[in-house]
Amino acid sequence: MTKSFYVTTPIYYVNDAPHIGHAYTTVVGDVLTRWHRQKGESVWFLTGTDEHGEKIMRTAQTHGISSQEWVDKLVETEWKPNWRALNIANDDFIRTTEVRHTERVQRFLQGLKDAGHIYAGKYEGPYCVGCEEFKIPGDLTLKGEEWLCNMHGTPIEIIKEDNWFFRLSAFIGPLLAHYEAHPETCQPESARNEVISFLKSGVTDLSISRSTFDWGIQVPWDKDQIFYVWFDALLNYATAVGLGDSSESEGGKKFAEVWPPDVHLIGKEILRFHAVIWPAMLMAGNLATPKMVFAHGWLLVGGEKMSKSKFTGIVSKDITDHFGVDAFRYYFLRAIPFGSDGSFSWEDMSARYTSELANDFGNLASRSAAMIEKYCGGVLPVVSHAADLEAALKTAVDKADAAMCALDFQGGILAIMDFCKRVNGYVTEKEPWVLAKDQVNKIELDGILYNTAESLRALAVLLHPVMPATCEILWQSLGAREKLGELSAQKIADVAAWGQLPEGATISRTPVLFPRLETSA
Repeated sequence: MTKSFYVTTPIYYVNDAPHIGHAYTTVVGDVLTRWHRQKGESVWFLTGTDEHGEKIMRTAQTHGISSQEWVDKLVETEWKPNWRALNIANDDFIRTTEVRHTERVQRFLQGLKDAGHIYAGKYEGPYCVGCEEFKIPGDLTLKGEEWLCNMHGTPIEIIKEDNWFFRLSAFIGPLLAHYEAHPETCQPESARNEVISFLKSGVTDLSISRSTFDWGIQVPWDKDQIFYVWFDALLNYATAVGLGDSSESEGGKKFAEVWPPDVHLIGKEILRFHAVIWPAMLMAGNLATPKMVFAHGWLLVGGEKMSKSKFTGIVSKDITDHFGVDAFRYYFLRAIPFGSDGSFSWEDMSARYTSELANDFGNLASRSAAMIEKYCGGVLPVVSHAADLEAALKTAVDKADAAMCALDFQGGILAIMDFCKRVNGYVTEKEPWVLAKDQVNKIELDGILYNTAESLRALAVLLHPVMPATCEILWQSLGAREKLGELSAQKIADVAAWGQLPEGATISRTPVLFPRLETSA
């Protein structure tokens, strides 16, 4: 059996509607998996929602409805529609309130208890409901007489409970050895250094249950307790693909096909959960740990992390209504080095939209179609070759493929757009509009027009994972669907083979791919 390339987004906490910070991670996962699909690989892309915990219970109460009604409403009216609007091609959507998740969580954690990894104890200490996290001193700031959560800036609560504990401290040594032997499994390097420092500072056992409220998955051996929301939620990556199911069942077969995950995409604020607690849980259950956890930076607004509670949570629709969905997808991967914090700016997005998408890419497509219509009656002339463009395309494909597979999305897009600029330079240098004035230049003119269209064929394939809707329009305008098949079926490894668009393909003009932006008066 060929292992599928398995990518996950974080399990999003569904306490409110998603903002562009959530969309950023999900678009990254979508682009990564689309790229690997176009490499001809089997791919499985999971996203979903984390629906338990005290914060959700309290929010539902303030709205006068049950916790289940609250999460059902948000998932169906906000989260799933948002991903559809952004053209996210996920293979599965897991909800932690689903029976498939609940039953597999209970079975797995019962196994950990039976193996001696879970024991009864008492917890007393600080807890942030906003983070749904037990806090350590370094996570807090004293302001006056109150201790505040560093993440939210809100007061923490002191909790005293009889709970169940996971022997997390037993896995300090194995985790340190794991990261020393396999540094690639926690990226970027700054994130790995943070995890190693945290492990070396001394990790205590983790309280994994709560007894003061009931919105969660019931502990099967203790009906008075529910599992701590994060201990439940982290298991989604495995429960969604059949954790613990018999090998002959559909779930068991899926688990064998995809496990372990190739890439867990997360925000850096949840690094410890995914690079300390999660692999320790897997080690305790004798399961393979993820091949990579990648903790990307934050999207900043006014210098602060995007946050609904701080009124800096811009929703995707605010941007896509103005720039379009594909420009949204392009901008956040192009403008921000993946792994670093990045500030969103309307001005920067407007500038890149105009210069890179409208002028470089969109205009190239428009004038190519217009010239073939004007000088060739809309029919692609005979196949031609341009050694410099062919060499530039080969370089672009090699660089883009290496970068995209290494999660350097900015580098991958830059390699592709450098080729786009090279094609624009080729057209400007050759001046086909001048050659068209004399019939004696017909062969040379046809060659230039063919080479430009063939370059656009390659650009449509390479940019399809980033801007799928726009590239489908371009693919259609090149007559490529009829002659070469579906755009999604084109392979990255074959892109640089020159001369794929056949003579006689019908080239049609389409609406402008990236229309001029409306400006306020």
